[in-house]
Amino acid sequence: MTAIKHALQRDIFTPNDERLLSIVNVCKAGKKKKNCFLCATVTTERPVQVKVVKVKKSDKGDFYKRQIAWALRDLAVVDAKDAIKENPEFDLHFEKIYKWVASSTAEKNAFISCIWKLNQRYLRKKIDFVNVSSQLLEESVPSGENQSVAGGDEEAVDEYQELNAREEQDIEIMMEGCEYAISNAEAFAEKLSRELQVLDGANIQSIMASEKQVNILMKLLDEALKEVDQIELKLSSYEEMLQSVKEQMDQISESNHLIHLSNTNNLKLLSEIEFLVNHMDLAKGHIKALQEGDLASSRGIEACTNAADAILQCMNVALRPGHDMLLAVKQQQQRFSDLREHFARRLASHLNNVFVQQGHDQSSTLAQHSVELTLPNHHPFHRDLLRYAKLMEWLKSTDYGKYEGLTKNYMDYLSRLYEREIRDFFEVAKIKMTGTTKESKKFGLHGSSGKLTGSTSSLNKLSVQSSGNRRSQSSSLLDMGNMSASDLDVADRTKFDKIFEQVLSELEPLCLAEQDFISKFFKLQQHQSMPGTMTEAEDLDGGAFSRQHNSGTPLPVSSEKDMIRQMMIKIFRCIEPELNNLIALGDKIDSFNSLYMLVKMSHHVWTAQNVDPASFLSTTLGNVLVTVKRNFDKCISNQIRQMEEVKISKKSKVGILPFVAEFEEFAGLAESIFKNAERRGDLDKAYTKLIRGVFVNVEKVANESQKTPRDVVMMENFHHIFATLSRLKISCLEAEKKEAKQKYTDHLQSYVIYSLGQPLEKLNHFFEGVEARVAQGIREEEVSYQLAFNKQELRKVIKEYPGKEVKKGLDNLYKKVDKHLCEEENLLQVVWHSMQDEFIRQYKHFEGLIARCYPGSGVTMEFTIQDILDYCSSIAQSH
Repeated sequence: MTAIKHALQRDIFTPNDERLLSIVNVCKAGKKKKNCFLCATVTTERPVQVKVVKVKKSDKGDFYKRQIAWALRDLAVVDAKDAIKENPEFDLHFEKIYKWVASSTAEKNAFISCIWKLNQRYLRKKIDFVNVSSQLLEESVPSGENQSVAGGDEEAVDEYQELNAREEQDIEIMMEGCEYAISNAEAFAEKLSRELQVLDGANIQSIMASEKQVNILMKLLDEALKEVDQIELKLSSYEEMLQSVKEQMDQISESNHLIHLSNTNNLKLLSEIEFLVNHMDLAKGHIKALQEGDLASSRGIEACTNAADAILQCMNVALRPGHDMLLAVKQQQQRFSDLREHFARRLASHLNNVFVQQGHDQSSTLAQHSVELTLPNHHPFHRDLLRYAKLMEWLKSTDYGKYEGLTKNYMDYLSRLYEREIRDFFEVAKIKMTGTTKESKKFGLHGSSGKLTGSTSSLNKLSVQSSGNRRSQSSSLLDMGNMSASDLDVADRTKFDKIFEQVLSELEPLCLAEQDFISKFFKLQQHQSMPGTMTEAEDLDGGAFSRQHNSGTPLPVSSEKDMIRQMMIKIFRCIEPELNNLIALGDKIDSFNSLYMLVKMSHHVWTAQNVDPASFLSTTLGNVLVTVKRNFDKCISNQIRQMEEVKISKKSKVGILPFVAEFEEFAGLAESIFKNAERRGDLDKAYTKLIRGVFVNVEKVANESQKTPRDVVMMENFHHIFATLSRLKISCLEAEKKEAKQKYTDHLQSYVIYSLGQPLEKLNHFFEGVEARVAQGIREEEVSYQLAFNKQELRKVIKEYPGKEVKKGLDNLYKKVDKHLCEEENLLQVVWHSMQDEFIRQYKHFEGLIARCYPGSGVTMEFTIQDILDYCSSIAQSH
């Protein structure tokens, strides 16, 4: 055990500045576990701290580790189990009871004795030692190892004092005086003993010699004892007197404590009462406002709003624990609940009446707006209702069921009102589009409400009839809806554009104003992205709108934004169908209108998306834009189909094909419409499709043409296309413009060569023979020696083509070209000039051959280049 103690002191306690005083090997009672050690330690620094430390061997078993430590001042009881019989068990009562079994009773007793000594020396609070032998607590354990463990070490350390320098010097002198002090320690000790006896005898003699002084001292001590007895008697009398004073002071202290406790309780009770009175008392004015306040006047609405906020604060006050058990609190809460229910019913009834009345008042103003293409202004209606916005917020937080009912009633009343206004508005727009001002009496205003009674189908029939006088039966690129572009005035298209823009301009602020009002009045969120919502307004009546919120709890932010969208769909459910009908009518009047509608609708969709991409207006206009884009694409497809169906008369010359001229008109109008438009890409795609169709069908018609040569058809039409693209400067068609120019140039050259042919036919055949001989290897200057190609044969051929005959041939050629070419393209002079150049080129070629093959012969043509120029000029001027 000593070795373990030294090992623990070295490894565990010395690094922590602690000293190990006692150790006991223990294990927990009732459990079979590895043994551990309980150590009693003190710190080496002051103030001294006394601890009981549990030390356990590590799992590997090669070193000890400190597991837990308790301060000795936390030890309440030491229970040794049995004070008589030897028993190794003992309990230590800290914050809980620890039961231990020592390896031996001697170790247990030594440890308990050490604990007792440390308690007596260092602690003011005494530990309760139970079932411990009194002898063990009074004396140290017997000699041996246990004695040192139980506390001998501590006392030895405390009593041991080192010799000072003087004492060491005296001992050295004494030892030097005795030679055998070191070699014979026993003899030295006997000598010291004899000297000590001599000194003791001298001391006794000295004491006996001073007997008189001792007697005097004893007498003085007796007198001192008598004085002490008198002082003790006085102190006893004083103590008796103070005992009565102590009892009185104890009574006074107890009385003061009761008074202080009573005052404390009264203060706490007063605080609770003041809290309840301050937070759960509603002013009489607020109660009167809730019961009978005027909800029609501004002052009454303000008073009701303040009262509603006050009762909400009273009902939402955070009660302290126990308040809800008070009868007065329960009664007050019930009173508040009754007031709230009564006011909520009164508010809901009043707002329902306001909705109905506002709907009737708004209907009376329809007459003045029906004649003009404007929608009634709902701002006064919104302004009046916004006075109740705070009350609606209060109703939403206190009674969600009534709030939801008011929401549905508002949607029902307003949807009917807006449906009447919007239908009448679109009826006027349709009448203005068709331009039937006289017929508008039939489909116009009737009664005070000013409602338009004409149906959409009637208006569609009317529009077809009124525009029939401007239609042609020919099928062409611009014959959208069987209407000829030449008969359709630009003013009519501009008129339609203005009407359509007016319709969108009226609808946009109407929807935005209503959405802003709904957000403010019903206290819903705006201008945030929302998840996917229902697209059918009918779902609001009995679907998710009521199912999600039948619990009476407020909506989360995302659901509130979804609710705005659904309310707008319910209120304005007629906008999208009416817009689609208007678009269908405009397309039927003139498919050119799809261009205007695409640009205008795209602009308004873009504007709405910049404000709120997920708003009702943005979504609705986006859906309508899909329809407009579909009509636009269908229009382009119809144009291409009509190109393919074009039939050319066999008896007349072709000229500029109808769809080529109409593409020019279409492109010019489209460029003016789509200038700075957001959907320019759609037009570019349409251009690409159309120009490809034009190219393909021009070639198709040219191949099928019987009266007009193919090159003429190709030349004239591609010249027209090139001129159109050059004038309009359409960037996406630059490649097609170059292709058109190339086709025009190629077919012009081909037509010139084909039409001019060989105006000096015999001469041409003659020189072809000459070239053939040269190709066979005959030198050019030797060709004149050939019998068939001598000078005489050359002169015969040249004489057959005098100037008069040449001019006659050119004149016939001019007439032939004039019959082939159309007047509108005005290419006659261009073609004639190209033919003149080609003829001069042939003339120069013949002259060159004569000069090379017949040198010095003096043979020349009977007409000159100047003659050719004069002939061509004279012929062009004469025609």
